[in-house]
Amino acid sequence: MKPTREKIKIRKIDNLPARQVTFSKRRRGFLKKAAELSVLCDCEYAVIIFSATGKLFQSSSSNTKDVIARYIEHNENVEKLELPSLKLQPDRIKLSKELADKSRILRQMNGEDLEGLNIDELQILEKDIKGGLSRLLRSKEDRTMSEILALEAKGAELLEANNQLRQRIGMFSVANGNIAGVIALESDTSTTEESLSSESGTNASNCCANSSSPDDDSGDETLCLKLGLPYCG
Repeated sequence: MKPTREKIKIRKIDNLPARQVTFSKRRRGFLKKAAELSVLCDCEYAVIIFSATGKLFQSSSSNTKDVIARYIEHNENVEKLELPSLKLQPDRIKLSKELADKSRILRQMNGEDLEGLNIDELQILEKDIKGGLSRLLRSKEDRTMSEILALEAKGAELLEANNQLRQRIGMFSVANGNIAGVIALESDTSTTEESLSSESGTNASNCCANSSSPDDDSGDETLCLKLGLPYCG
């Protein structure tokens, strides 16, 4: 079995040479890890170390002074942001207390957290609940009445639209009836004209036939009037 490595307790090393060696090793490892973190995570860093003898060691991803200036500016902005929050602290406490009281009253109106109330407080709570219930019923009645009126108005509009549609259908039926009557009248007229033309032709033929044959033996000449255009031979 491999021997387990004993953890070093984090405390000051009393032996001066061992302390100096540990400082040198850990300082290099610490600065190396900071540089690797900057490369891996694209972050900006600055490390400043003073040894026990007052010797300065520093490392940064860019100019150390620029990083320090950015750090100072950041702290000033944080202080400016925290100052209004300190001014609003009393208001926040007050609002938190009011919210807790309203939440407790709401739970009591729902029938919870009633153990600590006396008779007077219970009567006040009962009165508040009854008042709220009556307002709720009135609001419900008003809403129901509004919906009924809206439905009645919509029904009247539908009835009016139905009547208008009936009138249009009646007018359309009357118009179709008139057209059919006109067609029947024109048909009767044409039939009558054809009948009259036929009778005229028949009478003319009979007249010509009678004129060609003598009625008696007296020898009188009979005249036959023929209508038509003169013949040009």
